[in-house]
Amino acid sequence: MDEKLLCWTLMVVVANCSLIPLTNPAVAKPVYCDLDKNFPVKVQSMDIDPNPVVRGKPATFTISATSNRAITGGKVGIDVLFYGLIVYTESHDLCTKTTCPVKQGSFVLKNSQSFPGFTLAGDYRLRMKMKDADDKVLTCVYFNFKIVHGSLIAQI
Repeated sequence: MDEKLLCWTLMVVVANCSLIPLTNPAVAKPVYCDLDKNFPVKVQSMDIDPNPVVRGKPATFTISATSNRAITGGKVGIDVLFYGLIVYTESHDLCTKTTCPVKQGSFVLKNSQSFPGFTLAGDYRLRMKMKDADDKVLTCVYFNFKIVHGSLIAQI
């Protein structure tokens, strides 16, 4: 291969590689419900598997967070919004989604969910609000995610 062709080939490869995102698309970044509030629990990310979520199929949402204090128990409220409207709500005992008591430092919350087969495909927003046993808000965050139709071949 001559030097000029090799140079052009390398330039094309480098240019194409720069278009590939270096972040994991399955990891969603949180946006706090109240940007001025200093929540005791800080959420780093949410891993969605699969991403995008396929309607009618199970999806697992794994939230990585840190707490500035120990948490003995509480509730986790989840709202799913579609075009700003709440289309689904659920509430769970915190200790069913993570190991309790939660020690000061890093911890993980895990929730699995299947969205019905009739769920509209599109962009959704999940709001997670965590409260302690005394009903004090520990954190409140939004995550964006997408729901898609499964392929007909995958359903056979």
